[in-house]
Amino acid sequence: MSAPITIIGTGLAGYNLARELRKQDAEVAIRIVTGDAGDFYSKPMLSNGLAGNKTAAQLAMKPASKMAEELRADVVTGIRVTAVDAQAHTLETSAGKFEYSKLVLAIGADPFTPPMAGDAVDKVICVNDLADYARFRQLLEGKRRVALLGAGLIGCEFANDLASQGIEVDAVDLAAWPLSRLLPEAAGRHLQSALAALGIRFHLGTSTESVDVFGEGYRVRLANGDLIDADLVLSAIGLRPRVELARAAGLTTNRGIVVDRLLQTSAADIYALGDCAEVEGHVLPFVLPIMQAVRALAPTLLGRPTPVVYPAMPVVVKTPACPTVVSPPAAGAAGSWQIEASQDAVKALFVGPDDQLLGLALLGAATSERQALAPQLPAILS
Repeated sequence: MSAPITIIGTGLAGYNLARELRKQDAEVAIRIVTGDAGDFYSKPMLSNGLAGNKTAAQLAMKPASKMAEELRADVVTGIRVTAVDAQAHTLETSAGKFEYSKLVLAIGADPFTPPMAGDAVDKVICVNDLADYARFRQLLEGKRRVALLGAGLIGCEFANDLASQGIEVDAVDLAAWPLSRLLPEAAGRHLQSALAALGIRFHLGTSTESVDVFGEGYRVRLANGDLIDADLVLSAIGLRPRVELARAAGLTTNRGIVVDRLLQTSAADIYALGDCAEVEGHVLPFVLPIMQAVRALAPTLLGRPTPVVYPAMPVVVKTPACPTVVSPPAAGAAGSWQIEASQDAVKALFVGPDDQLLGLALLGAATSERQALAPQLPAILS
């Protein structure tokens, strides 16, 4: 019997790829290995679980055993992959050696927290998986004040979620306005105003210098001299693709694990998708790109090479205080933002020199125009 197609990772990328493989081939052998419990859940739900009063157990839709049964796959949980031998087509793991016919790295990304001083730096928490969320919920019990490092997409979602539960939030970000990488200033200011109306305090244009124990909680010192006293410090600054395993195996890496349009790495029979992959310069840590990649990679692995296509995929930001949909223009795109703003809406369109719509940001009532405008956007990879 030949070695199985092997997937490292049981996130949305890994499990959905296995699901697509099984849909297209009832017999192919599939093995999925993971360092965690392997429960199936939707990672985007972690940043708005409080509003739904969801525990980690409730966010877990299916245990690994059920996934193994449904996928008719060998799901191996709680093991660490220590090395990939691309020549021998084997994995070295904490549970021994595994052979593979084709290997897929769906290993995600790690939270990035910049260096900080202080005696409580190790107490700063991140929420990047279900186990992190369970710990977060436990630590949040009875707490009233949270210092939130980062006011990007995940930071704003957490800020809204925490504030909806009556928790005081101080959000810190080096940028001049929230969601600065995705939104033009007028749109970012509108979002900031809506979140501030919930009681969220923003500390913008500055960074965190230190986190120290202070009384029963913590004191956060900012570069501008401000002090924030909090019961919990949550970092949501950003993610870095996990590339170490690939790099150690001799694969080409950059920001992510570099793959071509077939999602193949620089080594034969090794592929990558999801948060860890860099496809022609694009690192897209969102659900829709994952699903596009899954639908292309499954037939490729089964012998029908299928290049991935990325249409325009507007991102829905889960901030109920100010519904937001954004599709930023490509980096370096020529053009300018055209902005219409009112008390309850911002419609920002990035228009190129030929009047082509290249990007958009719709906030509040303007999100109703998403379906009409999104088809006018150019594909990311056609």
